[in-house]
Amino acid sequence: MTAIAFIGLGNMGGGMAANLVKAGHAVTAFDLSADALKRAGEAGAVPAATVADAVKAADVVVTMLPAGPHVCAVYGEQVAPAAKPGALFIDCSTIDVDSARAVAKAMEEKGFAFADAPVSGGIAAANGGTLTFMVGCAAARFADVEKILAGMGKAIIRAGDHGAGQAAKICNNMLLGISMIGTCEAFALAEKLGLDAQKFFDISSKASGQCWSMTSYCPVPGPVPTSPANRDYAPGFATAMMLKDLKLAQEAAAKAGASTPLGAQAEALYALYAANGGNEKDFSGMVQFLRGVK
Repeated sequence: MTAIAFIGLGNMGGGMAANLVKAGHAVTAFDLSADALKRAGEAGAVPAATVADAVKAADVVVTMLPAGPHVCAVYGEQVAPAAKPGALFIDCSTIDVDSARAVAKAMEEKGFAFADAPVSGGIAAANGGTLTFMVGCAAARFADVEKILAGMGKAIIRAGDHGAGQAAKICNNMLLGISMIGTCEAFALAEKLGLDAQKFFDISSKASGQCWSMTSYCPVPGPVPTSPANRDYAPGFATAMMLKDLKLAQEAAAKAGASTPLGAQAEALYALYAANGGNEKDFSGMVQFLRGVK
């Protein structure tokens, strides 16, 4: 059993913290939301009044925060000053590569081990303990990181050194955003041509159009019962989050001098969808936008 502090109990973090409890760890949790703290307590974690209270006795600190500035501030101003010497820090937020590397450098200079470990899988996987983790850390630290993440995920892959996890995440989600738009366009066109959605799924899912957006997260109701399309696009992965990741990808591409024209178009389309009622819907609801449905 490891003493773990978990900071950030939102849609993803709440389920992740609960799964660490199920894995047999002693979890102390903190969030600014009283409701989130209450749910964490009901799941078996010990609620803390402050970040400092949560981390002071922890061997490992796991964070799930909204953006790079939050990660920089929480680690620099709250976690590091209160944490045990030599503690392991694992940030599961999705942030820009530069911020991840800057925090890692600052924490390691203070004597802490650090890993960026963003996730893929959405809320269902966070609750089910089946996330995929993309890890950026020193090779010598990966076994310790993997041991903790195993309680929350089905796949833990070291992408490289600090920042590599974030690089893998934004590239993966750019690809996902692009492929989902293509899948939505195909279903919308099939509908206009009078082709039944189930028949199109049956064909394309076994043909060259097969992709994750088709077979695991189908954007129309029916073919994949677990997809958000069957819940009026209640988010497993909200459009706002996809748009955030696409923006990160475009910022990274600009800095690296990479050409990502489809990534840029995907960002523009998701920005339009978000501005027209889709912000809090699942990102697969893009099919409704393409149909002209609000």
